[in-house]
Amino acid sequence: MQVGVLGPGGDGSGDVIFQVSWDQVLTPSEIDWGGSARWGVHQRHLQNALTEFEGRDPDTMTFELYISTRLGVGDPMGLIWKLFNYERAGTPLFLTIGEHGYGRWQWVIVSHRTLVKYTDREGNIIAASVTLNLQEYLRE
Repeated sequence: MQVGVLGPGGDGSGDVIFQVSWDQVLTPSEIDWGGSARWGVHQRHLQNALTEFEGRDPDTMTFELYISTRLGVGDPMGLIWKLFNYERAGTPLFLTIGEHGYGRWQWVIVSHRTLVKYTDREGNIIAASVTLNLQEYLRE
């Protein structure tokens, strides 16, 4: 069962599909989603400073993907490279988890961290934990 997607959209061929099925498990965990507001403080001579709401900063989201051949991901390094290439190209991505689309439009991967858990005897990755740091990408 598909539980979400991270990808540029369109034909779906480049998307990372989050799913739970009898032959594959790939789901985000440790999801940390946040936002903030921008405030300006205007100093005035011999008076109290004025605080002014200047707008919202883009939301941020961090989550972890555990990628493993034992959980049905046939080519962990291929999936890791797909994520790295999204980041390096600055590709805007849609993010859906469950029935909810996150963000006001799309996201970009601003950084990543990969922790290789296991390799096979030739050094190929068979299990890794990838942490993605996303930032909201708005049209306007």
